[in-house]
Parts: sequence; structure tokens; C-alpha cells
Amino acid sequence: MNPVKSMACLVIAGFALAGGTAFAQSAWKPERNIEIVVGSSAGTGTDRTARLIQKIWQEQKAVPVPTTVVNKPGGGGAVSWAYLGPKAGDGHYLLVTSYNLVTNHITGRSNVTFSDFTPISLLISEYIGFAVKADSPFKTLGDLAKALKEDPGSVTIGTSSSAGGANHIAVGLLAKAAGADVKKLKVVIYNGGGEALAATLGGHVTLWVNSASSLAVPHAAGTMRTLAIASPQRLPGALANLPTATEAGLKVVADNWRLVIAPKGLSAAQVAYWDNTFRSLAQSKEWNEDLAAAQMSNSYRNSADTTKYIASEYGDIKEILTELGLAKAAK
Repeated sequence: MNPVKSMACLVIAGFALAGGTAFAQSAWKPERNIEIVVGSSAGTGTDRTARLIQKIWQEQKAVPVPTTVVNKPGGGGAVSWAYLGPKAGDGHYLLVTSYNLVTNHITGRSNVTFSDFTPISLLISEYIGFAVKADSPFKTLGDLAKALKEDPGSVTIGTSSSAGGANHIAVGLLAKAAGADVKKLKVVIYNGGGEALAATLGGHVTLWVNSASSLAVPHAAGTMRTLAIASPQRLPGALANLPTATEAGLKVVADNWRLVIAPKGLSAAQVAYWDNTFRSLAQSKEWNEDLAAAQMSNSYRNSADTTKYIASEYGDIKEILTELGLAKAAK
């Protein structure tokens, strides 16, 4: 063979080998059991989300290995974050978490935040609503806003499940939009939505602030009047007749998003694998039907967009928590 051609063949073969090696290095897929970690007990919202992910993956054979849901409740998510911390670079661990990953850092309840992990996907927006007893004198959100502006302390507000959480922030945003003094709000924090609902029905508090999915049942039963949902557009299904807060006169959008994070230090190939997997999940019929039935919205973002979104939200969340007197700097 001509020595020049021989050299050319060797060079081409070398590039092909190098390209093949680079391709092999860029591809990643899980090789052992995937743990879908949840920072709350079985039956909670985040647990339900994790088990739905697991169910769809198993039925559709979306991942090549088994998956298990592992509950690590405690500390408002802190136990689960601590569990994920030492597993840097391991793409076999995913954690379904929520808004409190950011709020707990701002309020000083936690030393970790989203930048201590690899954000994988923002999956769900669970928009928050404002409801009163069916016989309440407040017929509209405008009626409530007027009372809050004139005397914030005259409206006792019941919510759950932690000071500075998504529901509490929704209260602050509502009061701010109404022109009320946020620091004079009378807010009672209950351990759960059921307790807050019972307190409202019992006349101990005037306004119940919780997720649309929680408000749906008492609204349908006629025991509660939902004044508005703080969503960008009306929700489908059973709550489609309810106005958004903006339609009702107050420009408020408030939700408790649920996202998936992984340990810090995942490779680009690992992130790419999970981007593809969660994109497919978010596009699946079963996923979207379940969200619609639960009065939740599909807010899928990939890893890069999730990271940007949370970073931009951090400043806005800190601002309202500061006005509520709950940010670290305000203590």
C-alpha cells in the first residue's frame, strides 16, 4: 500500500477511535437501582409525585434498572438533603423536593440550598388558592382585599405547614397586592391543611390559604367558597369556573413547585440522560392526566432551565420573606 495512503488510513482510524471513545464517554445510563428519595412521609404530596414517577417508569420501561421510593422525613426536608449530600457525582439518586429547599435557606432553617445539589427538573406547579366559609361576608377577592388594606389584623388567616413556606408567601403576596401592611397580618400556622380547614369551618380563622388541590374537595362540597386561585390562567376541570387572582383584581401568582434534584457534581452525560428521561415523562399521557385530576400544572423544565428559574425566584422569595419579617437578614 502507498505509504501516504497508509498514513492517511491510520489517521482516519485514529480519529474514528477517538470519536468512538468520546461518544462512549459521553453516553451514560444507570447501572443499578435508582433511589427516588422523598423528604416526607408516605402519602404526602411529594411522596405521591415520587410514586407516580416510579409507576410510569416501570409501566413504560423508561429506565433500564429497578427504582425504589425511599422516604426520609424530618426537618422540613433537611433529613433528605443530608442523605443526598455525601453522594456527590452519583446519578443513581434523585430527590423529589419542593419550595422549602429555597425558603428554608432564606429563613435560616437550613444551611443548604439548590446550589448544593444538581437541579434536574422542575416538574409541577401546585397553585395556591384563597377560600372562606360558604357563609362568609367576603363574596369576592376584592372584598377581602379591602378588609386587608383597611385593617390587616381584622382578617385572621389560617395556613400550613410552616412559617415562610409557599402558602405563607402566598399570604404575603396577596396582602402586598391589596396594599396592606404585610407586617401587620394575623397569620396562624397549622401543622397540616386539614387542621387549617377545620379551624376555618369552626370560625377560628377567616381565610384559608392552601393549594388548589386541597381546596377542591370542600369547594365542591359547598362548605367553602374559593375566592380565587393564584395561577397564571384558570385551572382545568373541577375548578375551571374559579377566577385567577389577577382576574379578580389582584395581580398575584403563587405556587408550590415540585422539583427533582440529584447529588452535586453530576457529569454532563448524567444530566443529559435525566433530561431526556424526565422530558419523556412530562410528555406522557398518564402523567398529564394525573396532574389534571389533581388540580396541578405541568411546569416541566430541564436541568439548565430549572437552575436558572430557581436562581431568579430566589431573589423574589427573599424579598417577600423579608417583608414578612422571616428572612435571615430581618431577624
